[in-house]
Amino acid sequence: MRHFLLCSLLSFFVLSCNNVSTDSEGNKLATSISGAGATFPYPYYNIVFRDYMRQHDGITVNYGAIGSGGGIRSLRDRSVDFGASDAFLNEKEIASMKAEVIHIATCMGGVVMAYTLEGVDSLRLTGALIADIYLGKIKKWNDSRLAAENPTIKLPDLEITPVYRSDGSGTTYNFSEYLCVVSPEWDRIMGKGKALKWEAGIAAKGNPGVAGIVQQTEGAIGYIGSEYALTLKLPTAKLKNRAGRYVNATLEAISAAANVDLPEDMRATITDSGDPEAYPMSLFTWILVYKNQQYDSRTRQDAEQLVSLLQYIISPEGQKVAAQINYAPLPMQALEKNRKLISEINYGGAPVALNISSEPAGDGVGAVLNE
Repeated sequence: MRHFLLCSLLSFFVLSCNNVSTDSEGNKLATSISGAGATFPYPYYNIVFRDYMRQHDGITVNYGAIGSGGGIRSLRDRSVDFGASDAFLNEKEIASMKAEVIHIATCMGGVVMAYTLEGVDSLRLTGALIADIYLGKIKKWNDSRLAAENPTIKLPDLEITPVYRSDGSGTTYNFSEYLCVVSPEWDRIMGKGKALKWEAGIAAKGNPGVAGIVQQTEGAIGYIGSEYALTLKLPTAKLKNRAGRYVNATLEAISAAANVDLPEDMRATITDSGDPEAYPMSLFTWILVYKNQQYDSRTRQDAEQLVSLLQYIISPEGQKVAAQINYAPLPMQALEKNRKLISEINYGGAPVALNISSEPAGDGVGAVLNE
């Protein structure tokens, strides 16, 4: 028994040593990376972080899906290594960070209008109708304006229950930004933001909370990430895009929305895209990190491990995961701009990037979707 225990103890120490990740010079790297923020990309992050950990022994990636607003605050407080948001930082938020922040787009998705309405498995909506529902101007499903948009459907004489986010949310920002574009009245009364003062409806926390209430409430409608609706098999409305087409939030339609010139800092909106095939409420989601990683008690090794994680997310392997779980992978243009931004991350002025190839990683979204 003593011999067995001794062998077990020795095996434990050997495994422990093997589970320590090191850089090219043999220095021990960080063993834990922490992040917090958007609930929209959580299913994707849950898998891509798990896959990264499996390939990097001894590394733990912890992520708290607390909403985009919470992620930005956590990064500002420097209580996490990275924040995550479905809305890029505005000028006021950038100033509040007190150091330059880089936006790394990780994938794309859509904000869909999920609903529960017995006997109705196909619904058409316009941005103006959605705005009036959340402004409390359209109260019943058989409203004449809804009926006019859906002439082949018998809509019930039933109260509409709009559901919205209670937490600071990038999904809310993208939803409200779209409505500001298509509804002057919404723009005047509500505006856009991560948190709003709602005119009608009930609140729920996070994408899962909104999806759960919609699923359990007859006559409810709510805006959620497309992947939640697909996972829960909730019916979602076709939205009328700028070209006048009614479009579902397919990966192809979301990808089409990104057919625009993207800025170098990747702070881009793809709402209400002019592409005739585009889904109108499409969005990027970002991981936010400080450009200079030399702050507080952070080491260069901490910075290198964070950069390694970012590289993995935008790699062909990481982007393939996105497509597999109903997120649209990034187009080539976004991947190239991401690589440049990652190469700018430094530690006290010294570059941190590890083995970033200048060659395109595959053919971007088209190649991933066609696999």
